[in-house]
Amino acid sequence: MGIVYKKYLYGEKILGCNACKTHFATHDHIISRQFHGQYGRAYLFSNVINVYTGEAEDRNMRTGLHTVQDIHCAECATVVGWKYLVAYEQTEQYKEGRFILERTLLHYVSGA
Repeated sequence: MGIVYKKYLYGEKILGCNACKTHFATHDHIISRQFHGQYGRAYLFSNVINVYTGEAEDRNMRTGLHTVQDIHCAECATVVGWKYLVAYEQTEQYKEGRFILERTLLHYVSGA
């Protein structure tokens, strides 16, 4: 594997890794705050940066069966949430290609 270059975001409200403060997304990328993860509240994002994905796996969640990949911080490798690949319930398909980040694993990084 080569060198990993981190990207940096600019704005007033930047969410990053609680462990190492690596930037993930701006507050504007939040689609919904009405989600729950393994550790409590979680946010649904349209896009995140500075992460890598794990293996795809099927998980039974509150809203049905989904194929997901854990997402890891590119800097410290902490699992910070997951990416929805497939939602088997038609009403849940809006989640496909979206990201969940666990609130307790996030930190508001000072914006530029």
